[in-house]
Amino acid sequence: MFEKITNNQNLAARIFILPAILGTFIFIIIPVICSFGLSFTEWDLLNPIKFVGFENYKLLFNDDLFYKILINTVVFALSTSILGVIIPLILASILNSKIRGSEFFKTAYFLPFITPMVVIGIIWAWIFDPNIGLLNQVLQININWLYDSKFALPALIVVSVWKLIGYNMIIFLSSLSSISNSMFEAAKIDGANAIQIFKNVTIPLLSPTIFFVIIITAISSFQVFDLIYLMTQGGPFDSTNVLVYAIYKNAFEYFNVGKASAIAYVLFAIILILTLIQWSLRKKIVYNELD
Repeated sequence: MFEKITNNQNLAARIFILPAILGTFIFIIIPVICSFGLSFTEWDLLNPIKFVGFENYKLLFNDDLFYKILINTVVFALSTSILGVIIPLILASILNSKIRGSEFFKTAYFLPFITPMVVIGIIWAWIFDPNIGLLNQVLQININWLYDSKFALPALIVVSVWKLIGYNMIIFLSSLSSISNSMFEAAKIDGANAIQIFKNVTIPLLSPTIFFVIIITAISSFQVFDLIYLMTQGGPFDSTNVLVYAIYKNAFEYFNVGKASAIAYVLFAIILILTLIQWSLRKKIVYNELD
């Protein structure tokens, strides 16, 4: 009787997880395999697929524009990752001290993260507008933020960090709430000031969370697309063009699916290598990390 009940439970479990498995297989595994195969082909979505071997990869690594796009992606991802971790960490530490109005600030900082990117793109495009934009009017300057190759990428980094701050801050606040107040009180009794407590108590105890936030922020930053598409379309002069936007342009504007797939797997290799490096350094980053 018990064996029959167990078998029925196993069957029910398989039935419930079947849709998830099918969805993963159809919408993730099969496309990944197919796109990898397409990276070795030449295809314009209309004519028959033509196998070209490593030609797409050779063309990429002999293309000066590709290296410019790659540098843009790395600069954007590193800048966003650094600022998108440091600023939320500082804000979380301040708000965790139960300052007046902390709940309001938590809500205010988190709102950008849940705001649709289309809305954010429209608002910030107006803020950066050289003629009627709020930023130029407030600072009394005249800079073509999104139309100048020197300022366009930094402007997008600002918007990306602004959107990420709230999410990463909430993660840090959740971890801070699990740390016993006795740790901070003991540090105060020993004569440590606020900066010393932050450096020697808060950061080591939060290091597992910091490590997690660094990884997810870096991965999401390397995959940025919607912000670029909405605000600059990769311009001016490809100064804000990044790898994911290049994939979109090659696949759906130039109809060069093979090259787009090759760029996708270069991006995959970069993210994989970066993640492996971060994981190998976790013992130095994470306090009291064990194998």
